[in-house]
Order: sequence, then structure tokens, then C-alpha cells
Amino acid sequence: METGGLCASCWRETPLIAGRVCDRCGAPMEYDALGGSDAPCESCQMDPPAWDRGRAAVLYQGGGRDLALGLKHGDRLEAAAPMARWMARSGQDLLAEADGIAPVPLHWRRRLRRRFNQAAELGRALSTETDIPFLADGLRRTRFTGSQDGRLRDDRFANVQGAFRGRRSALAPTIGGTVVLVDDVMTTGATLSACADALRRVGVAQVHVLVFARVLKDATEA
Repeated sequence: METGGLCASCWRETPLIAGRVCDRCGAPMEYDALGGSDAPCESCQMDPPAWDRGRAAVLYQGGGRDLALGLKHGDRLEAAAPMARWMARSGQDLLAEADGIAPVPLHWRRRLRRRFNQAAELGRALSTETDIPFLADGLRRTRFTGSQDGRLRDDRFANVQGAFRGRRSALAPTIGGTVVLVDDVMTTGATLSACADALRRVGVAQVHVLVFARVLKDATEA
């Protein structure tokens, strides 16, 4: 790895998200739908996500996709630190409000097979980068949901409904405050929405979402 975690040729193929974005889901926008800098995209206006604000560092294409897959399935744990630095830059306004950082949890069966949780690796690196407390055990996955790959949008949401539980003892410093929820990739937002609901149920007031890569909505819809 070289520049910021990628070789020079891969760096050129990584579509960083910059400029105007949806304040809710972090998707790039060509214009402000409501005329303001914090405008949501049309999709988030019609079907608001369960969280308050969201950002992503890159699009899930090219080098961004390669990095995400390398961390998740290729055991490229050394990529977590540079990926977290990009996330910190993309989500600096969200992180400025944060009382804690919580990763999307894996079920123990998947954790046993994979040996680590990629969201936790990113969250831990982000905590080191920002000095915001890392809430490693803030959320627990209460049932095995299987893979979301290949599922249509409504099925994704149904599959993870009620699958997460907030741990009040671990989240105590953030009750009534703000948690930044971290994951590697956002597709439809089903898993992130289920986690946001779980955080709110134990008293977290504001939930922001920060992911490394964002799948374009029209590529999944889904």
C-alpha cells in the first residue's frame, strides 16, 4: 500500500465522494433538492432512513470496492487505518457532534468464521484518529440473519428487523447524546436502520451514520 492505503494506479481508480451530498445518506447530489446545503436527496425525502445524518468516503466502485472487499474478505486489516482517515475527513461535521462511535456488530457465528468484524476494525481506527470513545459492545446482533447479498430492498429490511439490541451499560456515556454508527458499506441502509432503531430504544438521542463506501442507489434498488 502506498498513497493513503492504495498504490498510485488504484488511487486514480478510487471514486472519492466530494462536493454536494445528501445530508441523510451521503449520496452525491448534482443539486440541492430543497435549496440548502443540508438538503436530503429525493429518496430520503420520500423514505427517510432511521438515522439522522449520514456520510460515506468513497463510492463502492473501482479501488473503493477493492479496498472494502480486501478488508472484509481478504484479511487486509492494515487497510483499516487509511480507510478510517478518509472516513474522518468525509464525516468531520458528524464526528464533531459525537459522544461515541459504535460499529455494526456481527453475529457470533459469522465472527467465528471471519475471525474479526470489519466494521469494528474501522470504528476502532476511527476512534484512534479522532479520540472519540469507541463503544465496541454498544450493539449486539441477537439472531443470525444470513447474508443480505442478492436480496431485494424490502426483503433486506424484513430480514434484519429486530435483529439488533443496544446494550445500555456499554452505551451509558451516550444516553441522551449522539452516536456515530460505523460500517464498511452502505447498500440500501437496511442494516444501519435496524441498528439505529436499536440505539434509540436504549436512549441515544441522535444517530449519525459513517461508512467507508456507498453503493449508488440506482445500482441496487433493491
